[in-house]
Amino acid sequence: MSNDELRIDVADELLWDPKVDNEAIAVIADDGAVTLRGTVGSLRERREATKAVKRVYGVKQIHNELRVKLLNEERRDDADLAGAVLQTLMLNRVVPSSIDVTARAGLVTLTGTANYQFEREAENVEGVAWVDNAMELTAPPPDAGDVKHSIRKALERDAKLDADALSVHSSNGTITLSGTVRSWAEHDAAVNAAWAAPGVSNVDDRVLVDY
Repeated sequence: MSNDELRIDVADELLWDPKVDNEAIAVIADDGAVTLRGTVGSLRERREATKAVKRVYGVKQIHNELRVKLLNEERRDDADLAGAVLQTLMLNRVVPSSIDVTARAGLVTLTGTANYQFEREAENVEGVAWVDNAMELTAPPPDAGDVKHSIRKALERDAKLDADALSVHSSNGTITLSGTVRSWAEHDAAVNAAWAAPGVSNVDDRVLVDY
């Protein structure tokens, strides 16, 4: 598949998806790597754009560079938004009470101490344009072998998945994943397993989907 063919297929999928407004989205395709640039109306729409790209055959890697410009109906009062995010986080029993949330014009800042990162849960709240994660992790940086084991166990729960082609590197709380997988489901399972490890502050995703 040529770059132009893949770009057109991705653009068509974004146009087809009713949850994504593709008017301000530019698609760039380069040897299976797809980059999205432009603006969307919510963080939720930004995630839906990534999901749409994953449905297109031939996409090996996704770089979502979309910026969020909240629509008027998505905007919330700062205090209301901060409260909604905090309430969402507290529904997770492993989120400590030491976490604090502030909001300003859609930008949510998380502070406090915790063993895990929880910013992805905050991103699910309506009205959040971006999350600034300023939490201090109290857990020690994870061992690469432990993360590799966690990924392998996560993938083994699905008989179709295999972690043998993945490599894991750990440095100062950043987990770097590289290698190849056979589907986006396998890719997402690996990334989620890496995020689930205590002490992980960032996941550098370099995994390619090899069809």
